Amino acid sequence: MTQSLKRILLGDWGLVVLFIVAMLVVSLLVPNFMTQRNMLGLLQSVVTIGIVACTMMFCLASRDFDLSVGSIVAFTGMVAVMASNATGSILLGLLAALACGTFVGFLNGTVIAKLKINALITTLATMQIVRGLALISSDGRAVGINDPGFYQLALSRFLGVPTPIWVMAVAFAIFGFLLNRTVFGRNTLAIGGNPEASRLAGVNVDWMRIWIFTLQGLVCAVAGILLASRITSGQPNAAIGLELAVISACVLGGVSLAGGRAAMTGVIVGVLIIGVAENVMNLLNIQAFYQYVVRGVILLIAVLLDNLRSRALGRRG
Repeated sequence: MTQSLKRILLGDWGLVVLFIVAMLVVSLLVPNFMTQRNMLGLLQSVVTIGIVACTMMFCLASRDFDLSVGSIVAFTGMVAVMASNATGSILLGLLAALACGTFVGFLNGTVIAKLKINALITTLATMQIVRGLALISSDGRAVGINDPGFYQLALSRFLGVPTPIWVMAVAFAIFGFLLNRTVFGRNTLAIGGNPEASRLAGVNVDWMRIWIFTLQGLVCAVAGILLASRITSGQPNAAIGLELAVISACVLGGVSLAGGRAAMTGVIVGVLIIGVAENVMNLLNIQAFYQYVVRGVILLIAVLLDNLRSRALGRRG
């Protein structure tokens, strides 16, 4: 591979070029792929991953991990349904879910920042605890939705496009702006690049980490509410493995596992790559067993690309 081609593929727009080429190939080889119905279905299928990836991007960029996102999504979806059923108010159910997700995120951030416990271990523990709470609260069973109005969160449309897709697009816009145009975004990347230098420069590193994990919990609650509405129930076993899909999408999109580097454009493309891979396998009727293998391969490719980008940036530096 020539040096110029390497620069293109490992640069900011390399993944976008590869994605466009892949889309052209897939559209020619896979029947019904480019139909409007399939495209909307594809976007619907990545809503949960896309929304959660917005804040996972900040988490990874600041040199942290969050393995609890799948459990928080399932738990907050359960809370939204159960609180709505108990109070007879969808609004109260949604507020309860948002409060619970935010609290779990705040707890993660506080333990990591103030008690100095490794993020991997902290969120691994939270993943088990929160999933356990979801199972205990529902006795391990799905909880049905009493008020049909709850379904409209996922079924409603604006300009012919399902509302959850609009929510994902708004999340991309908000967190893209937050990353590129605010002090919060610059401080996040600075912490990921060198936490000690950021601290000496006056950045409150501990509170930045708490804020990032708190936002992560809030966004997971939004994703959990939309997922519960789409699957028409609160499922304690929902979103298992979500954390790996989200991390894969972020790393594919150029977010560095070593911290200090992130781009919303890349994350969007990474999310779409995950969605296209699963969509194509479903259209080709590939068995679910093989889909696990493909997801694992995508994760390995993501890590390999991150390694190559880091080496390329190191040589340039």
